[in-house]
Amino acid sequence: MKKNETYIKSYCTIQNNEVILNGKIIFKSESDLFSDFSKKVYHNFEINYSKFFKMDNLSKLAFLAADLLLKEEVDSISESDIALVFANKSSSLDTDVKYQNSISDKENYFPSPAIFVYTLPNICIGEISIKYQLKSENSFFIFEDFNLEFMTNYANVLLNTNKAAKVLCGWVEYYNEEYKAFLYLVTNEGKLNHNKQILETLYKN
Repeated sequence: MKKNETYIKSYCTIQNNEVILNGKIIFKSESDLFSDFSKKVYHNFEINYSKFFKMDNLSKLAFLAADLLLKEEVDSISESDIALVFANKSSSLDTDVKYQNSISDKENYFPSPAIFVYTLPNICIGEISIKYQLKSENSFFIFEDFNLEFMTNYANVLLNTNKAAKVLCGWVEYYNEEYKAFLYLVTNEGKLNHNKQILETLYKN
């Protein structure tokens, strides 16, 4: 199988109350809880998805970064051709803890279905797929750290085997108000080479 060159078309980082798109800060706010910050980002970019406010924080984080990268793509490519490949360290632990708290008090036992539905990390992929009507390949991996080599190889396999025309990849970590999203769109055309070294530089900046 001939391996084609792959490229990073665009990338987005959300952390420390800032939204950075392709290396430029496009939104920032004063120190807020993530729930408040995420609402400000949602309204600032005029996102229209009412279910957003019911999501857990991990899904909100992934959704916001993905929306900034995908909103220009859906009109130019079949929805089935954009794959989603995400990873993080804590899985859905932040939401798992909240759910556990809702059932641990025997005198105030109230398991919440609204919280329970987000006790899997790949639910954030589902939210993005629903918004953009994606019917594509998707995976969510758990690593101790962002495994750049694995993610690079996985995206390249999807592209080189024609399983996808584009791949939205990245790291989406949220636990106890500590958060970082780093998503990037990989394609067969572009100027920024898709490789471990460049990704490491973009991720750390």
